[in-house]
Amino acid sequence: MRIFVLLLMLMVSVSAFSQKGQYQGLPSLIWPKLYDISFTKATDANGEYEKPVFSEAAKSLKGKKITLPGYMIPFENGIRGKHFMLSSLPINACFFCGVGGPESVIEVFLNNEVTYTESPIQVQGVLVLNETNPDKMIYILENAELLGDFEF
Repeated sequence: MRIFVLLLMLMVSVSAFSQKGQYQGLPSLIWPKLYDISFTKATDANGEYEKPVFSEAAKSLKGKKITLPGYMIPFENGIRGKHFMLSSLPINACFFCGVGGPESVIEVFLNNEVTYTESPIQVQGVLVLNETNPDKMIYILENAELLGDFEF
């Protein structure tokens, strides 16, 4: 009887967390792999830049479909778009505000246009590691789709 009660409690707990709107991946197992990076000086036709040196953990995700939670930072008109930054940190603590580094954001290219939101979201797409184009972010998510917003 005791096992039955424990099993029932476990099933209720799991179903409570699987309701739509609740984030299922916390903590993200992907972001820590992307944080593990170093930089070296490199030079191209435009001059010197910091070239990323990706960890083996990050390299193991290259070309794979990944899902990331985060916060939208719009590039385009700020209301709707297919191209934005996803920050692992809230916008007031993101890379552009001086707290995180370039490894804490990913450039996202969605297949469909979406409306900007301040809520945390999940996106899924194919990870590209950019070590040659200093005009792009070091991490890029291509062929991406917005899975929706959620609450922690």
